Amino acid sequence: MKEIKTVDAVGQVLCHDMTQIIPGVMKDARFRKGHVVTEEDIPVLLSMGKEHIYVWEKDDSLYHENEAAEILCSLCIGDHMDRSEVKEGKIELKSTVRGLLKIDTGLLDKINSLGNMMIASRHPNTPVEPGDKLCGTRIIPLVIEKEKMEEAREVCAGKKIFAVLPYLDKKVGIVTTGSEVFHGRIKDSFGPVLKAKVEELGGQILGQTVTDDNPEHTTEAILDLIRKGADMVLVSGGMSVDPDDKTPLAIRNTGAEVISYGAPVLPGAMFLLSYYREDGKNIPIAGLPGCVMYSKRTVFDLVLPRLMADDPVTKEDLDKLGKGGLCLSCDVCTYPNCGFGKGW
Repeated sequence: MKEIKTVDAVGQVLCHDMTQIIPGVMKDARFRKGHVVTEEDIPVLLSMGKEHIYVWEKDDSLYHENEAAEILCSLCIGDHMDRSEVKEGKIELKSTVRGLLKIDTGLLDKINSLGNMMIASRHPNTPVEPGDKLCGTRIIPLVIEKEKMEEAREVCAGKKIFAVLPYLDKKVGIVTTGSEVFHGRIKDSFGPVLKAKVEELGGQILGQTVTDDNPEHTTEAILDLIRKGADMVLVSGGMSVDPDDKTPLAIRNTGAEVISYGAPVLPGAMFLLSYYREDGKNIPIAGLPGCVMYSKRTVFDLVLPRLMADDPVTKEDLDKLGKGGLCLSCDVCTYPNCGFGKGW
């Protein structure tokens, strides 16, 4: 830090906030720490009684906070994101599309452990809308060693910390099981719920088939929808451990690889996820327990955005959902802006 004449300060960086007082009008920081003085600022500074000011002494081994903030931002920003202007070493990122926020949490943790810089973000795997804030970044001191920023670059090694995966226009087939629905004894209540959830994320319903409790019929219905071009098949009903609930068997008999039957989530413990792999395609087949029909949010709401964004879900992913996997069934639902499903 050094003291110089204000008239010689153009291009210099202020080392502290400078308050302007106009009686009855304002008393606030007119210039913030880190501000780069312009020609137009000189008369204002002089009117504030500042004949001399303290500025940052330039050092080739240091970055100004705004310069370093640009580097930190470049390590974070991926496709389908917009950024704010840099201010006091801070930059925010926002989504430009509807989709799913992905975070390399290992890189995020390493960057935050370096010191003198920080990144605060939303939870990974959070559904986002255009304009939603994704993260805020900041360089903490006014100046930071260039060596420190180079270390951050080396940590990321060309990888981006954040990504937004847009939802895809998927064609979704529905198979509704149960003799009571098949024979018209009760009205199907599952179909409208699934249709609304799929369309909410930009998908379209290819078709819906109702089958009885014969697992062979359900297996054929699933395969028929795949042959007709379904990118995903949702199978509702028959997911409990009762002897007459045969939906898991029907899904297995398609040849699909079962990722998990069961998830540490309430509502939704009896959820089944599998992938039918053919001709290079990985087509999700999900077995949905009854709670999906009557509970506002369930495990299906956590998994569906990932399936709609072609983000593969593993058993390890599902296992992590226990932390935050309890929906509190709040009177006013604020999902996804709540703790439900934030464990993965």
